[in-house]
Amino acid sequence: MDATESHARLQLALTPYIGPVTFFRLLAHFGSATRVLQADPASLLPLLERSAALNHLHGSATEQALQATLAWQQQPNCHVLVAGDSRLPNSLHEGTTAPAVLFARGDIGLLQGPMVAMVGSRHATPAAEQTAEAFARELAQRGIVVISGLAAGIDAAAHRGALAATGATIAVLGTGIDRVYPAHNRELAHQVAAHGLLLSEFALGTPPNAVNFPRRNRIIAALAEATLVVEATLESGSLITAHLAAEMGREGMAIPGSIHNPHSKGRHLLIK
Repeated sequence: MDATESHARLQLALTPYIGPVTFFRLLAHFGSATRVLQADPASLLPLLERSAALNHLHGSATEQALQATLAWQQQPNCHVLVAGDSRLPNSLHEGTTAPAVLFARGDIGLLQGPMVAMVGSRHATPAAEQTAEAFARELAQRGIVVISGLAAGIDAAAHRGALAATGATIAVLGTGIDRVYPAHNRELAHQVAAHGLLLSEFALGTPPNAVNFPRRNRIIAALAEATLVVEATLESGSLITAHLAAEMGREGMAIPGSIHNPHSKGRHLLIK
């Protein structure tokens, strides 16, 4: 992929109302993003989920996002990986729609290592957080990259455990990579960026909208060879990640807990 096509894919990926599904549909139809940008609007319209995308394809909002992205990647250890980049693992295409673009800050070499996802409740018990840290530390010491979502509770504990060992951890965000949610994990995010890797498919400045997190979860599930649920209620979003992983043919695991703890019900259901 040459520089012209890479730039065109980035522009297409940053266009409002063009998500990953539409992005890859357009690529498949026209053969390249360069041709998509040159195409007649009448030929594009039937392939779009939202007709409003036509107004943004060459519009000011897309141009501003593009220029902000190009400036952002000039910073140390900041990378923008568009679909087709050889540095992206093939696993992102297995059983799900791959991201059209990934913003990465930190050690992108971690994307090539064996990964295990660790997920669980945001309102975890202290014992579960200690368990998550211990498992993450042991996994990292054995050369396995621990991947999670930088949420409160189990996610944060998993990142801390891996950082305490070797720093081999990846945090996949449900916001733009220049934002941290929840805010109290800001220092943890800085540590992951310095010693591990931050990832996001969302444009710079994207706030923590609720719809972003299921999309974030599919990337976690796709990258990992196995997903470990440490603690979860029956309504926990971490079960979504576990089910996504199962649908992709990945290994699913769960750590059992007390039968008297409501936060054990989700993981016991998975074990059952």
